[in-house]
Amino acid sequence: MAYERLSHEKLKSDPTRQLREFKKEKKFLVAIDTDGCVTDNMNGKQMLIFHPQYMEFYNLWKIESYFREVAEFYNLFSRHRGCNRFIAVQLTLRALSSRKDVQKVMEENHVELPNATVVDRFIEYARKRDLGLGNPSLERYLNEEEPTNFAVYKLLGWSEAVNRTFPHISAKIPPFRGVKKALELMAQHADVVIVSQTPYDDLADYWEKNGLTPYIRAIAGQEMGTKAQHIEMVKEAGGYKEEEVLMLGDAHGDLKAVKANNGFFYPVVPGKEEESWEAFPEAFEAFINGSYAELEKKLLGEFESYLPSTPPWEEPDYDHVVSYRKHQHIRKSLYERYNPQGKLLVL
Repeated sequence: MAYERLSHEKLKSDPTRQLREFKKEKKFLVAIDTDGCVTDNMNGKQMLIFHPQYMEFYNLWKIESYFREVAEFYNLFSRHRGCNRFIAVQLTLRALSSRKDVQKVMEENHVELPNATVVDRFIEYARKRDLGLGNPSLERYLNEEEPTNFAVYKLLGWSEAVNRTFPHISAKIPPFRGVKKALELMAQHADVVIVSQTPYDDLADYWEKNGLTPYIRAIAGQEMGTKAQHIEMVKEAGGYKEEEVLMLGDAHGDLKAVKANNGFFYPVVPGKEEESWEAFPEAFEAFINGSYAELEKKLLGEFESYLPSTPPWEEPDYDHVVSYRKHQHIRKSLYERYNPQGKLLVL
């Protein structure tokens, strides 16, 4: 069974059916993340879209350096890298509201943070019903629980704006060197499935545009649940053994997703993505030969060192300007290339 794109009707009525009814064709199952793993668009989508859109919606430009610093930590430069957008908003608002230096700047500039309880209630609603944290479930929450709460409409508006803007950036960024060669190798021995917290249509557009769909069997986006749930559904439907499951990802959430299913993990290390893809064929050979466990330990040690758990503002001798400037070259480069007229604070 080759890859088949889901229609909007199927995506809305029963998005997980394709995963629940998955038919095993090869001995192994390989799950692959996309953003930051297959394509170098993690920095771009956060710095150019997610964060400025949020500041625009909630009038937070006067605390731009603080908002970007915190949001970038949770979305890009920590163990939370790659987490769902609503989880990231929850973490960012909690951190900002707890910092005295941020509170002082907000008071001086008459800035108020949005009420985080709106996000908290939606996340709890989705978890209780085993729903993915995407726009469809947020619409359902809005209609069922808070149809007159303008704050929920605003949150949905931000998320929809992000989705509409994202393809204009993402589509311009090619896959990492070595991806296609690795996919050709994987497809010979494994059923390959894309698992992601990106909306399904964006994923399908990207994989189709770059001619990569001949190597994959299915795509699972945020509408189908978490990455762990994606893997679980396909694993159970196909009857794969635990040692026959491998995930490729660039974030700690990817590691947790496959370990929840007792599978193996191959890290695409942030900042060393192309080196990771070039080294993959040797690692994949070890995986299909049943000798990957020891190599995985070594690779995970390197991977963990790139994703800290302690934020810079909790480190000794923290200096906000120094912290903000640490990733300033990335922001400037992205804005110069993709949005030269965009609003960006440079310190």
